[in-house]
Amino acid sequence: MTASVHPVDQKLAPTLLAPLALQHVLVMYAGAVAVPLIVGRALNLAPEEVAFLISADLFACGIATLIQCFGFPGVGIRLPVMMGVTFASLGPMLSMANAPDVGLLGIFGSVIVAGLFGILVAPFISRLLPLFPPVVTGTIILVIGLSLMRVGINWAGGGQPTMMKVVDGVPGAFPNPNYAQLPGLAVAFFVLLVILALLRWTSGFARNIAVLLGIVAGCVLAGALGMMHFDKVGQAAWVGVILPFHFGMPQFHLVPSITMCIVMIVVMIESLGMFLALGDITGRKITREALTRGLRADGLGTLIGGIFNTFPYTSFSQNVGLVGVTGVRSRWVTIAGGGILIVLGLLPKMAALVEAVPQVVLGGAGLVMFGMIAATGARILATVDFRTNANNLFVVAISVGFGMIPIVAPTFFKALPHDLHPLLESGILLAAIASVSLNAFFNGVKSEAEASAEAAGAAAAVEHG
Repeated sequence: MTASVHPVDQKLAPTLLAPLALQHVLVMYAGAVAVPLIVGRALNLAPEEVAFLISADLFACGIATLIQCFGFPGVGIRLPVMMGVTFASLGPMLSMANAPDVGLLGIFGSVIVAGLFGILVAPFISRLLPLFPPVVTGTIILVIGLSLMRVGINWAGGGQPTMMKVVDGVPGAFPNPNYAQLPGLAVAFFVLLVILALLRWTSGFARNIAVLLGIVAGCVLAGALGMMHFDKVGQAAWVGVILPFHFGMPQFHLVPSITMCIVMIVVMIESLGMFLALGDITGRKITREALTRGLRADGLGTLIGGIFNTFPYTSFSQNVGLVGVTGVRSRWVTIAGGGILIVLGLLPKMAALVEAVPQVVLGGAGLVMFGMIAATGARILATVDFRTNANNLFVVAISVGFGMIPIVAPTFFKALPHDLHPLLESGILLAAIASVSLNAFFNGVKSEAEASAEAAGAAAAVEHG
């Protein structure tokens, strides 16, 4: 490397580039495929369609990563970032999936609207940063993790505790006889034990991919017990093409689109913190123009996601943390990682294999993955001043309470207009609205410089903690 080349722009030898890129892919893989799995199964899609969602997700992940890292005029932060589906969108999308007049095509429509919205508002989002200090972002991420724990627990149980049946022409909910059976619980517990053992007694690369290795171990056990079947894997093609609008033309609904746009604002605020922290890690100064390019790439990636049958995209925090752990700052590593994701997206057998993973295996891993999201929110909140500013306690306490309403009392808002249900049934959005409003009420709004410093500090604490 010459003195004129910044470490971010350093081009590494292929023998070094390939394993480093693969490491980034492995670190994010379990999280990247989780959202299409959850949404596909919530919609009761056929296994081959869930597999297609996974392929489409990996393909769009790769494209979004290339846009963000390689960059184009006006688009892309040009830092070592891996893009993946944001878990912040999962709660609202599950609410949309359960709404009969929205469904999968309505989700794709809302994602496209959110992507266009993100592209348009990218230059202005950095000015909203003062509305999202760590007390707000930490609370939102904490609620995201708590909301998703229900999904992980039901995975560990092998599905939903109740199932819908039509008896004498009348639909009703009945106990699921396959729920919480001992063999499934044992497999989920085994996966959890493997992950915990790897986290306790390994370090470096093995520790970074502990969740993925735990899932692999769980699949081996499930296969030995006859709980994992490979029929669909054998039938899947080796190579496939991801076509736009595979499931049909997207549908556009007002409330779901507004909901996803609000999610997009939260996601972009999170990205701001990540970009600022990554600038510190890599030693590259992050200007407002660079932030705008990075946020515009988030919007463009989300737009591409909606077109190619998948979901909103953001920078993955675990990969930002990996940059700090390895000390490798070259964006060409994540560019190569994006290429690997595109290739994986064109291999239907790989997606079919992921889809074949039993829910109980994912349950053991889900408890860790979703719990870590909640823990990340708690870690951000650890940077908040609660001792001298007791008002921050009220911001967190009341906002978490609002966020728990759809979880502990699903029918709480049943008397309100039906069109508002996709919004009101998302604890994440309720927590976001409550925390932003309460923080502004109690603490006022800080300057952009103070907000940027707080955001970078909170993001750095998360990545280095």
